[in-house]
Amino acid sequence: MRQALYVVLALIALCMVSCEDSISRYDKAMNDAERVMPINTDSAMTVLERIDPSSLKDDSLRAKYHYLLAFGHIRQNRSMIGDSLVSFAHKYYSGKDVVRDVRSGTAYAWYKFWVGDTPRAIAMLDSLAGLPNVPDSIMVQTLRTRVLLGAAEYQGRELVPLAKRLESLEIDSLREIEAKYMLLTGYEYAGELDSALYILNELVDYARKNKWGEKHFLFDIERAQLLTEQGKNTESDALIDEIFRKAGPDNGAASLLHFQYAINALNSGDTGRASQHLAIADSLASRLRGEDEAYFRSYSNLIHAIIDFKQTGRIKLMHINALNNRQSERYNRMKASQWESERGALQQQARALALKAESQHKTVVILVIAFIAFLIAVGAVWVIRRRRLRERENEERAEALQKMVDELKSAPAQMQAKVNTPEALRRAMLQQLGIIKMVAETPTEQNREMLRKISSIESDTDGELVNWDNVYELINTLYAGFYDKLQAVYSDLLTPKEKQIIVLMVAGFSTKEIGVITRQTTSTIYVRKSSIRKKIGVPEKQDIVAFLRKKTPD
Repeated sequence: MRQALYVVLALIALCMVSCEDSISRYDKAMNDAERVMPINTDSAMTVLERIDPSSLKDDSLRAKYHYLLAFGHIRQNRSMIGDSLVSFAHKYYSGKDVVRDVRSGTAYAWYKFWVGDTPRAIAMLDSLAGLPNVPDSIMVQTLRTRVLLGAAEYQGRELVPLAKRLESLEIDSLREIEAKYMLLTGYEYAGELDSALYILNELVDYARKNKWGEKHFLFDIERAQLLTEQGKNTESDALIDEIFRKAGPDNGAASLLHFQYAINALNSGDTGRASQHLAIADSLASRLRGEDEAYFRSYSNLIHAIIDFKQTGRIKLMHINALNNRQSERYNRMKASQWESERGALQQQARALALKAESQHKTVVILVIAFIAFLIAVGAVWVIRRRRLRERENEERAEALQKMVDELKSAPAQMQAKVNTPEALRRAMLQQLGIIKMVAETPTEQNREMLRKISSIESDTDGELVNWDNVYELINTLYAGFYDKLQAVYSDLLTPKEKQIIVLMVAGFSTKEIGVITRQTTSTIYVRKSSIRKKIGVPEKQDIVAFLRKKTPD
């Protein structure tokens, strides 16, 4: 029973080691993913996809997994509809790990933005931006997100100081230009057009010096729009003319430039010229597809409605409906995109549940195998224990017999005469025969070696398991001289092996036991028994021993 308990404890220890190994393996995999994430996000996400989140029972592992998954989705510019559990990660890291606290908080803000709660996302980012002792390399990511969401909400004065701070933290020149452009956006939304134009002129100069043709082109368009905002319609038209001269009439932004002409003409009160340029812009925009065309039409319909009102003094319902339809289309597309993201999140959850079910199935299989192994181990322990008990009993019996024989050999002649009574001899011989039968029942190498030692006490066994002369003497003593009578009647007919088989049959040995003692197979014993029947004429259905006892009466 003690061995079974050891086996159970070993299995429990194995399970604990396996669990600890799984925890350390998951932790190492996530640490590798976190290290690789800034360099190769796709590889990091592949590592995370191999982890079954349902198997993460430790809070630290769950927090790390959901934080890294959301952070990876941000870097891949993927939907975050399914990243609601990043809130758990942010709560876990709050006040514990400043880096992961800020990063998970930024990811949680992005999640809020994806589900349509932009105000709370901005509030959370403002809270993170106010944390002390945050490394610049970490804070700059949070500020980028905050400035981007602020621009999406058309913030002005709130955006300016954040964009300035972001510009001061950026160490990459391209990132610095992006931050400067976001500062320009903040000034525009704040109505500080002079400051916006000053920054835009800096961006134009930078693009010219670095030969950024496309960026230079876009910055010039932006400057024309700013001049319009300042009421400088003539300067704006002159800049647009210059852009057309440099880029040609069929440049990629021709529809927007003619649209800008139309706004300048409308601001100047020239509705006829405004209509002409808007018609050209509409014609060019008809070549656009998808979101770009819908975006342009949402502006164009508004200007059409204004021009008609200027010309007729009436607002046409057609233009209002067109404007509303365009907005509805954009809203529907946005909702469709959100539904698609939610469906993707549900599919991801379904895959996670499938992985969990598979994991549970594997766990059940492992438990069943462990239980079967436990039963086998218990059975093996029981068998081994029984075998050891038998071996111990056999050793004790052998030692007792050995001691008895040694005492008989070493006793004085007077004592031997006293001990060698028929009853004492019979008892000793029965014990010796019992030892032989015991070895035949359990033919282990240890038992065979023990029998050889006992049988060779008086003389050598000549390689046999027993000393056959002693065995014949035992049979004669115990069974009224049976062997001598067998010799007298059938000595010439029977071989030594056949005589050995007969005397063991008389002593009650089974066929298998006779095979062990005589070192023959069971089939050979059966063949020799058949040969004995034929030689001495035993009828087929009659017992050989009973027949011989009749033939050799006492």
